[in-house]
Amino acid sequence: MTSNKTKVIAISGVSGAGKTAAVKFLANSFNCPYLLFDDHTDIHTYPQDMKCWLNNGANVSLIQTPKFVSALQTLRSTNNSCFIFIEEPFGRERNSMALLIDYVVLLDQPLELCLSRIIKRHTDNLPGESSASLSLIASFLDKYHDHFREIYIRAANKVSLNCDLIISGNISIKETTISISDWLKKM
Repeated sequence: MTSNKTKVIAISGVSGAGKTAAVKFLANSFNCPYLLFDDHTDIHTYPQDMKCWLNNGANVSLIQTPKFVSALQTLRSTNNSCFIFIEEPFGRERNSMALLIDYVVLLDQPLELCLSRIIKRHTDNLPGESSASLSLIASFLDKYHDHFREIYIRAANKVSLNCDLIISGNISIKETTISISDWLKKM
């Protein structure tokens, strides 16, 4: 590491890419703090009509997480570890986050792998034959086919133009985190 300043490392990617697992693993490995995007969202985070938002240009700055921004600003000002790891699906693309992030790592996993992880995440916690949970999965899949898939593609493409490292291919979370760790150790 060439500087004593804490560096904020954003792990980006579509839902199911392995962001949360990578952030937690890296934070543990480097003994550094972390923040997760979903821990700081609420009903006002995303535009009400995501399909309309997509059709109007998919401006990711309209995705608002003031609690996340505030938590990161506080952590940056009070922390003295070498890194702060954050799960930020949109890299530097949201105006509210752009100046708070030092490096962006994009987990560019195949969409079918990400979708299978999302489905597995939902089915792992099914209490027996829970029709409500299965209904949620069916609803998600309908939205995925209708517009979520395109949202994921566009977001990943935007992040890829302004990131520092891309981890791509059908690789495990362990292989992903080893690659990121090796890259960070060279800084």
